[in-house]
Amino acid sequence: MRLGTRRIRPFSESAKVRNRCVSRPLQRAVVDFAADVPFAQAMDKLVEHYGVLLSESAIRRTTLRHAEKMYESTEYSQQWPQSPGAEYIIAETDGGMVPIMEPDTEQADQRKGKVLLWKEAKISLAHAQGNQSPTYGGTLQGDAQQSGEILFDCASQAGFGSNTQLHAVGDGARWIANQVDEKFGENGRYLIDFWHVCEYLAAASKAIYPSTEEEAKSWVEKQKECLKNNQVDTVLSELIPHCEPLSIDDAQATVRVCYRYLNQRQDQLFYQEAMSRDLPIGSGEIESAHRYLVQQRLKRSGAWWRIGNAEHMLSLRIHRANHLWQDYWEEQSKLAA
Repeated sequence: MRLGTRRIRPFSESAKVRNRCVSRPLQRAVVDFAADVPFAQAMDKLVEHYGVLLSESAIRRTTLRHAEKMYESTEYSQQWPQSPGAEYIIAETDGGMVPIMEPDTEQADQRKGKVLLWKEAKISLAHAQGNQSPTYGGTLQGDAQQSGEILFDCASQAGFGSNTQLHAVGDGARWIANQVDEKFGENGRYLIDFWHVCEYLAAASKAIYPSTEEEAKSWVEKQKECLKNNQVDTVLSELIPHCEPLSIDDAQATVRVCYRYLNQRQDQLFYQEAMSRDLPIGSGEIESAHRYLVQQRLKRSGAWWRIGNAEHMLSLRIHRANHLWQDYWEEQSKLAA
């Protein structure tokens, strides 16, 4: 194999021996590389750092085998805590799309007739107020109910207790708010991401002031201040006179859509209270988590995953983010002894 202009001669070639298995330390190195970069690039990194040559297929097989083990070993606690716990747990949940390929199993060449689609990876995180080390969880094939169970487990791992108030922030998706209510009851409240609301206001402002950009911006700033001061009724009153007739499709009725969105979620707009308690009003943390947990590895240009493999790789990356990496490999060493 060539790396640049220098030919790397694997140990197995120079010693005239054939490798029949991959040692445990080498497996760990392989999975560590392939968790971050495509399998072909992991092959190059293995040569560069260790002078060991493994085929791309061997790297892929090794990585997916351990990823599946991590996935199967994951358990989510749903037991209501007995200890008081932290005063506030901050939790965020969001979805992001992953490219999926479903092969045609009836054909000899399964690449023919394959179906390309997108699946939503639902990711959650939780941490105590003031703690900068979140606990992560996620699922690709699970439904809203399972995502709620994962969110509850993340909160429990982060210190959620019987006296804890869960402060959940998200983009307004009803399934997230419903799961917060169902899993946490009176101990949980769901706040809509402030900047997500601002997108609705910005779209409405262009319809209210179609020819004056400065007036539109000024109007949006005024509504933002009202929301931060617990004056939702004022914002709704500003929207009502400009709402489009019902005969106009939603895609063209940005004011009416904005009004409906805010009016139906008034109990999820408590920005003043959140800011007074130094709690976040935006969900940027979970959006960042999607970028480095999901998109960095699973949403690369030209990459399409089988659903099971994508689920397992997501579990692998969550294991590392939750600092369970060392524990996993120690357990594997014990099993192999």
